[in-house]
This record gives sequence, C-alpha cells and structure tokens, in this order.
Amino acid sequence: MAHCPTQLNNNSCDLQSTSNAFIASDPFEILDLCQSLTGNHSAALEIKLNKYFQKKTGAGVVFLITILCETEEALVQAVGDRILDHEMRFPITSKLFTEIEQSSTSGEMHLHPELRTLLRYVVPETSTYLTVPVFHPISKTVSLLTCIVDYDPKKEDNTEQHYTKLVEETFRYCLTTILNTLSFEEERRLKRQCQSLLVVARKLFSRLGDLNDLLREIMSEARQLTKAERCSLFLLDPDHVHLVAKVFDGVSHTDMCKEVRIAKGQGIAGHVAATGKVFNIRDAYRHPLFFKGMDETTGFKTRNILCFPIRDEQGIIGVAQLCNKTDGLYFDVFDEEVALAFSIYCGISLMHSLVYKKIQDAQARSKLSNELMIYHMKVSNSDIKRVLNCKNDHAHTDFNTLCFSPREIPDDETICYVLKMYETLGFIETFHIKKEILIRFILHVQKGYRDTPYHNWWHAFTVTHFAYLAIINFDLIQNKYLTNIEGLALITSCLCHDLDHRGTNNSFQQKSESVLASLYSSEGSVMERHHLSQAICILNTEGCNILDGLQGHEYSKFLDLLKLNILSTDLAQHMRQYTKQEATLCSGFNPENTQQRLLLLSLLMTCCDLCEQTKVWSVTRNTAVLIYEEFFSQGDLEKSMGKNPSEQMDREKASIPDLQIQFINSIIIPVYSLLAKLFPNAQILVDQAIQNRNNWELIKPLFENQSNPLEVLKSPQVDEICKQNDSK
Repeated sequence: MAHCPTQLNNNSCDLQSTSNAFIASDPFEILDLCQSLTGNHSAALEIKLNKYFQKKTGAGVVFLITILCETEEALVQAVGDRILDHEMRFPITSKLFTEIEQSSTSGEMHLHPELRTLLRYVVPETSTYLTVPVFHPISKTVSLLTCIVDYDPKKEDNTEQHYTKLVEETFRYCLTTILNTLSFEEERRLKRQCQSLLVVARKLFSRLGDLNDLLREIMSEARQLTKAERCSLFLLDPDHVHLVAKVFDGVSHTDMCKEVRIAKGQGIAGHVAATGKVFNIRDAYRHPLFFKGMDETTGFKTRNILCFPIRDEQGIIGVAQLCNKTDGLYFDVFDEEVALAFSIYCGISLMHSLVYKKIQDAQARSKLSNELMIYHMKVSNSDIKRVLNCKNDHAHTDFNTLCFSPREIPDDETICYVLKMYETLGFIETFHIKKEILIRFILHVQKGYRDTPYHNWWHAFTVTHFAYLAIINFDLIQNKYLTNIEGLALITSCLCHDLDHRGTNNSFQQKSESVLASLYSSEGSVMERHHLSQAICILNTEGCNILDGLQGHEYSKFLDLLKLNILSTDLAQHMRQYTKQEATLCSGFNPENTQQRLLLLSLLMTCCDLCEQTKVWSVTRNTAVLIYEEFFSQGDLEKSMGKNPSEQMDREKASIPDLQIQFINSIIIPVYSLLAKLFPNAQILVDQAIQNRNNWELIKPLFENQSNPLEVLKSPQVDEICKQNDSK
C-alpha cells in the first residue's frame, strides 16, 4: 500500500499538542458538538462540523476534504450545510495536494480547478480559502483538510493562527468519530458490493446457454455495479490476435452493423488485453491511447474510462470498458476493486458459456450424426414383412449341435434364424415381445455392424448361436442355472456385444487418442463400453424396444445384465475374473446364489465370444484368416502413425501358429475345461480345441522364413497336412 504523500510539518496542527489549555475554543461547545456527532453517515457529521466552524469563524462556507491514504484519493461529500448529489474523489497527486505538500503550514491557497468548478454553485469563484490540515494522531499523516472560505483576516481574532488552533482543538476530540464512521461506511459499502456480486453471479450463470445474452447481461451488470453510462465488451479471438466486439452497450444496431476488431495492444482496450493491467483514465481526450473516432461516429461524449481485463484459468480472454461515471467525477479505486472482482465472475461465466456452447455444438453434431446413422440404418417395413412372411422352416439338421458352425447358414436367412432362436427359447412368449419389434431390433443390430474382416455381423451371429446352444444343450434355464431374464440378457448381449466395432482393439484406441478413448478410457474397456452404448441406443430407437413387455424391476435388471455381459467380453477383464470363476464354480454351483450366476454369465460370454476356436479345423483356420487380416490392418495403421505394433499385429513379425497355440493353451482350453466341469457334454469343445492346437503344431514349418504368413495360411497345403492328421 502506498504511503500518503501528504505528510506535513507537525508544527502546523499536531493533535497531540502538549498544551491542554483551550486557546481558540469553548470546551463546553466542543462537548456539545461531540455529543451531537451521532449516526452512521459521515456526510451528515461533516455538515455539523461545517456549521460549527462556520459559526465560530463567521466564514461564508466551510467544507472538509477527507484524505484516503489507502486509496490515494481525496473525498468531498458535503459543502456547508449541503450534501453533494455526487461525492467528489480526487487523486492525491493532483495540484491541490502538491500545493499542500509544498506548504509547511496552513494558509491561503487556490483550490484544484476541477474542485472549484464543481463548487461554483455554493462557493463564489472569487472566494478566498484557508486550508487547515488535520493529522492522524498515530500515523502523523494528513487525515482531513478543513477549508474555511471567505473569512475576514482583518477582523479581531480572525487570524490564520487562531483558526488553525480552533481546528486543532476541535478535531482533538472529534477526529476519531469521523474516521470510525468513515471506516464503518466503507465496510458497509464492501458488504453491499459482495452481496451485489453474488446476485450478479447468479444472474450470469443463469444465462450460460446463450453467449450473446450473457454478454449483454455482463455489460448491464458492469454498468450498474460501477454506475457507468456505458459498457463495451471485447473478447479475444481464438488466435489471440484481435479483440472482437459485435455489440456496444448504448449503441444502436444501425450504428454497429459490423463487428469491431481491435488489434491486441492497440488503443486502450488493446493495451489492457496486452498488459493485463487496469486502466482508470480520468480525462479520455487527453489520453494518447484514446480513439475519438467512435465518439464521432455515435455522437457519444466520453469523459472518463475504466478498462479492465477478464481472465479465465488460462489467461486473458477479453476486456470490459466502462465509460462516464454517473454519480461522480471519476471512477474511483473502489470501482476498480469492484471491476476486478466482477471480472472473475465474468471470466468463469464466459469460460463455462463457451464450454457449454461447445458441448451444445457437439451434441448437435452428434444428433445430426445419429439422425444420419439412423437414416442409413433405417429398416423398411418391407424388410420386416419379408421376415414375418418367410415360409422357410429354417430347420438345419445340425443347428442345435455344439460343433455346428452357423457360418453355413445362408446370409439372407440369418435374421430369420436369430428370430427362431428367441422363439425356440420361449423369450417371445415369456416377455411378451412383439415379433415386429424384435425383427426391427435385429435388423438394426445387423446394420450396426461394420464391414470389418472379423468383428462383423457374422461374428455376432456366430456368438449369439453359441449362447443359444449353451442354453438348450446345458439346460441352463430348466435346471435354474439362469433365470429367464438372465437367459434373455445373455442371447441379446451376444447379439450386440461388438456393435460398431472398428476393427481395432482397446490398445489402439488409447494409442491413437481416439474419440472413443476420450469418452471411455477413464473407465476401461473402451470398445466394450462403446458396444454397450450402441446397444442401448438401438433399444431406445423408435419401434426397437424389445423390453416394452418387461416390468420396471425386470427392465432395470436386464440393463444391468446387458452391461455386465458385454463388458465381460473384454479379455483383460476375463483374466481378472477367471481365478474367481474357477474357485467359485468348481466348488459347487449354487443356483440360488446371485453372485455365482453372474460369474457363470461372464464365463458363458467369454465362451460364446471365442466359440469358433472350438469348431472343426476348417472353420478355425478360416476364422484365423479373418482375425489376422484385421490384426495386420491395425498394425499397418499403427506403423503409419509412427508407433510400434505388438507382434500379433505386425504382419512382418507375427508367427501365426505360435500365436494361436499360445492363445489356445492360455485361454481356450482353460475356459472350456471350466465349462466342461460344470457341464460334461461341453468336453467335446475342449477336445476339438486340442485337435486344432495340434494342427497348428503340424503346420508351423510351413511358416518358417515366410514374409507373408496370411498367404501361407490360405494355401491348400495347410488343408492337406491337417486332413492327414484328422484321418489318423
């Protein structure tokens, strides 16, 4: 805090005088004066002092100038017996106080021209002034100036020394009351300002949805808080090169038909944006940075300006410029403090509004994308009728056997077969699912799969078929391993478990910092969470909600199971759960135990997802071709991004037989062996997996020193070797 520059010679009016005798004052009158100085309005107290000095001196008028050292200002609130309509504040560096500093004693002097101009209605311009400084008893700095106007120095006792002593003796007892009242007023003023700022904050945050509306509210509140005529608000453009304002408060739209752009660093607003400092300009036309063109365009006369920066967490984002104080000569230090406090709320609200706008834009783009997706995924009534009216029996001989590969089903019949699965399992009747809604749901799911080499509709159909096989071959519902709602969730989860798969895994999403990774990486299982989201999106699509017939608690339970099941297809999650599954399920399965049923569901989802590893060799080999086509495509993408792919994704390094043998030994055989312990007729799946592993061992030599492992895998020689092994 700057020291008050008005430290004077203590000999002129030291309130701590060693003399206790009253020379110029009547002690009883001073006591009466002190008794009358009650109330919490300092201007009213000043009037009582003015009248007292006027009576004692016979002066034309008396007024006090309060020195505010902390704010480096002088304050005039009342002249004689009149409270000014607008208090006057002056910087202590003005000529008035320069003259006081140069004067070691009280005496006649010319008042500051601006003060004299303002007082011309109550004080004649030809008046003479005696200005007596009053010192603070502790800091020894000037606290008040007592201005005695038009006294008669030739009259008996009317001497400067007499009046100085009169002021000294009076304020020896009254100064504390005046200073305490001023402090109280300032505290009350700060309280009102804080309350006003809280109200302003509430108003601002209620308008985050519309940036232009928020800007208008900011300008309005800034004017009211600082009592300014006008406010202009500039925001830095995205490149932080220009300040941009499309609307000026108080300027008509015809005058401001185009946005105003000011280079950062140019003009007052530009200088504030560049420096981050508050500018309080008392005479705009005398300031070198002031641009008169705007006044000439609008006809508005700018007298003074308060310009302050608006910041967010990253730095300056804009500038507010207030013009013309309405209840005083200038914007004062308190206006600066209010403006800076207000700027914090402005910055926060603007930042949130811009973020909110981005979110709204993203939501709008997402909505448009969804509408576009739904349009292209649109299921026609003719497609639904075609399935409903299909006369084929869809009764493939081996469809219900564990070793059957559903890839043998014709492509155009897969929808009918999925419908048949739901119908055969009794879910349509049990849960009152309308066939038309179920067909539309299945068709939407089919369209939700991309044309990737492996993770496509055929994979979903295969996985769903294995869930169907498990339910009927292991009597899961009849023997109460699963409830009906859990069975419905199992087969539906399999159908949807890889929706919108992009042919890349979770690791790739995180390495490439994809949109999916930004959405889900904090939760883990990035792709699986996306598949779940897409499944729920389809369920919420008009005419696709197969859950309409479910009661409230069943509906909630189904969604919980859907989430559990789809997330279970993340092999990383399976590895974390397998030990618990093995310990719990092998110790004796209890159908009444909900946690055990959930562990079983997770195991079944893994088995369904990997079921093609347990089919005959030709199916397993063809599946491997599709898988590695997808893997190698991801590896190529990672290389193009400057990243090193894992071995299984690198077509130049991958040893397909070794990778498959390792996968069968570490994942396939343990998973299906655990399933076979619960359901012995599943042992056929374990046996086939072992046979496939042996075949991979047999063909390993074919891949040695080969630069294109996929071509080797597709070669007829592979089949010949494996057929010979199968025939033994």
